[in-house]
Amino acid sequence: MALRKIVHYPEPLLKQKSAPVTEFNDELKQLADDMAETMYAAPGVGLAAPQVGVLQRLIVLDCSPKDAENDLIIAVNPEVISGSGDSLEEEGCLSVPGYYASVKRYSEVTMRYQDTDGNVHERQADGLLAIGIQHEIDHLEGILFVDRLSPLKRSMFKKKYLKMLKEREAEDVA
Repeated sequence: MALRKIVHYPEPLLKQKSAPVTEFNDELKQLADDMAETMYAAPGVGLAAPQVGVLQRLIVLDCSPKDAENDLIIAVNPEVISGSGDSLEEEGCLSVPGYYASVKRYSEVTMRYQDTDGNVHERQADGLLAIGIQHEIDHLEGILFVDRLSPLKRSMFKKKYLKMLKEREAEDVA
């Protein structure tokens, strides 16, 4: 296993759609292991392959409480096949560090996905896991959580975030 570099906004790769996984092999399993290690080290609760520079439909999630045993989900070619209810919760993203905003999503979802051997599964989720599933699948479509904000809030985000990036660059130079 190895830590991978997390790609940050405004990297254009984050806006691209990911290709379906067609080969279920050791390379895929290694990528999933690396992504899980990277997610835990960040620390985060989810990570999509585009966030580590790989345009494949693969996500990892672990929304278990900090004091509980890990509950890692590795989902290949995931899709939300049903959703219900409304949720408006604050989200953050490892690719948009330091910025949080409330995003409207389904409160309950059913996800169909494959494991790293190609077996098909379905999983029902609510709460944080349902939000995480939707957030990570959005990454596979080239959608960031900030893209789901109103035009005004998105404009405010871009100004604030680009200013924050410039301040970080200035600190790095100093």
